[in-house]
Amino acid sequence: MTKYAKAIHAIVEESRAHMTAEQIFGELRKRYPRVVLATVYNNLNHLWEQGLIRKIPLERMPDRYDRIQRHDHLVCRRCGRLMDIHLSDLTNLLQEQVHIPILSYDLKLMCICEECSRIAEEERRGTGAPAAADGAGGDL
Repeated sequence: MTKYAKAIHAIVEESRAHMTAEQIFGELRKRYPRVVLATVYNNLNHLWEQGLIRKIPLERMPDRYDRIQRHDHLVCRRCGRLMDIHLSDLTNLLQEQVHIPILSYDLKLMCICEECSRIAEEERRGTGAPAAADGAGGDL
């Protein structure tokens, strides 16, 4: 594994923020100021293909990257915030239903996060302006 791949892997494994490639690039540049964005994308794809990180595709948003530890996600449909949720592993149940080996699955539960619910309520009442959300998320 190259020094960039090792550093990118460490950034993803240590973060709980579900970072985009651009965010990972920003972190990597702190260590390697001459690195280019293409290097980050190439290494992320390689790490994902090797099964060393998870790629989380979201509608109308950049892919996010996450550690491979077994967990699922809540996704706010309004702001894109991504939050970890720890549910029971469904692999055996799914495998019984399809009768073929399940390599992995990515469960994303759509929701409206507390912040967006609060903002929507304020907008409905006419008491607040929409706030920008970073979509990073964390653990639940």
